[in-house]
Amino acid sequence: MSTTRRGQTLEETLVVVGTVEHGDQRGRTLGFPTANLQLADDGIPDGVWAGWFDVGAQRHLCAISIGRRPTFYAERGVRLLEAHVIDFDADIYGETVTVTPLRWLRGQRAFESPADLVAQLQLDVDECRSTSASLR
Repeated sequence: MSTTRRGQTLEETLVVVGTVEHGDQRGRTLGFPTANLQLADDGIPDGVWAGWFDVGAQRHLCAISIGRRPTFYAERGVRLLEAHVIDFDADIYGETVTVTPLRWLRGQRAFESPADLVAQLQLDVDECRSTSASLR
């Protein structure tokens, strides 16, 4: 079993290509809208990542959550990749996108309340911004 530590990068770059699907709008409700992609067990560990989001010819910085959304669904949740594309606001439902998780920020965990989750999400976005220059 391998572990991933904060700030660690994957040994090889893994990408997820998929079609953006409608979700349950939870990220949007919390102020962090996400592009949702179904995700198989593809070798990318669950957690929160900094990475890139490519749609068309445009590349954007994103905070990526991979997992089952334990604050709301515990282990019953469907495994998803949710990308919060930073400083981006466009309707991309049905678009094929490429998401590249590069730097692991933290593991998935359940938060006591949505407010606690929102506070952590803001820290995650801030960390994505501060590490963006080091992403390859």
